[in-house]
Amino acid sequence: MKPIVRPARPQFSSGPCVKRPGWSPAALDKALLGRSHRSKPGKAAINEVVARSRAILGMPADWKLAIVPASDTGAMEMAMWTMLGARGVDMLAWESFGQGWVTDVTKQLKLADVRVIDAPYGRLPDLSKVDTDRDVVFTWNGTTSGVRMPDGSWIKPDRQGLTIADATSAAFAMDLPWDKLDVVTWSWQKVLGGEAAHGMLALSPRAVARLESFVPPRPLPKLFRLASGGKFSSAIFEGETINTPSMLCVEDALDGLRWAESVGGLKGLIARTSANAAALDAWVARTPWAEYLAEEARYRSPTSVCVKIVDPAVQALDAKAQQDFVKRLTGLLEAEGVAHDIAGHRDAPANLRIWCGATVEKADIEALAPWLDWAWGEVQAKRRAA
Repeated sequence: MKPIVRPARPQFSSGPCVKRPGWSPAALDKALLGRSHRSKPGKAAINEVVARSRAILGMPADWKLAIVPASDTGAMEMAMWTMLGARGVDMLAWESFGQGWVTDVTKQLKLADVRVIDAPYGRLPDLSKVDTDRDVVFTWNGTTSGVRMPDGSWIKPDRQGLTIADATSAAFAMDLPWDKLDVVTWSWQKVLGGEAAHGMLALSPRAVARLESFVPPRPLPKLFRLASGGKFSSAIFEGETINTPSMLCVEDALDGLRWAESVGGLKGLIARTSANAAALDAWVARTPWAEYLAEEARYRSPTSVCVKIVDPAVQALDAKAQQDFVKRLTGLLEAEGVAHDIAGHRDAPANLRIWCGATVEKADIEALAPWLDWAWGEVQAKRRAA
């Protein structure tokens, strides 16, 4: 039977993610439109985003944080193009975004001393093979696999290399071990439900020292330049953005940060995320045709939760047919207006990817579950009839 209760908000996309509860365009009424971002109020708004972000995340006082262009991707590219090459680098990859950073380092930067330590979707690489006296680049949370780092115990406290973490689906939803990290990047469009196209770049003192001691042997576009003449460009991290940010997006980011504070800061955000993931876990536990793509609970993501279909008849299909099956299932949910954008990433094995970050309401996850069962039954019935 078709369920009666529908999710109040059917947006379960893994990015851009759903806005915070109660959001409306009125939240942007105070946006500094038609004014320069370099004006006194413009710079104040930018610095407020930075200050509130630092406070919520518990970032150490000696770290630098800036708004940069091109979302999390731009922040990661800036870090890799400006810092890598001073020593050998270990690249960790277990899903599509990590593989993308491998491609950048091996085929675009073409660094000579690169080790790729990878794993298939659903698993973590063997972290015992990582040498943190080399530079290390990795995703903290694999958005397209549902696999995250469980902790930073594998990183030496006295490491010689830099640890560069793409934390776009982790920041504001997970505890990050700042003492084990040197570069952390994220975007507004994930856990806080902000707008896309702007990234955040956080640098430890060790990362700043690298920028001042290492001159990359390659041309750097203006958007990537974080140092000049051997001196760190501190103004970028004090409100003087490299290019013009959208002040509408800045106001939206402030709205998300203020909401985060209202629900208890980082602890409250983590609690909301965990409750959402637990609600989905209850459905997975009672559903014979669904299992997590992540093979072990200790590294299962609570934000971008990926669920594979383990029904033998579906598993017997080839990869394309499995993807088509998922498209039919998610298409039914889209048509009913109960779940948007929950098909797994195109590069991943066929799966459902359901965002459980803090801006999602637990009641909506609970309301979604019966609809997943209904869509499964509908697709199976049509398949048997054919």
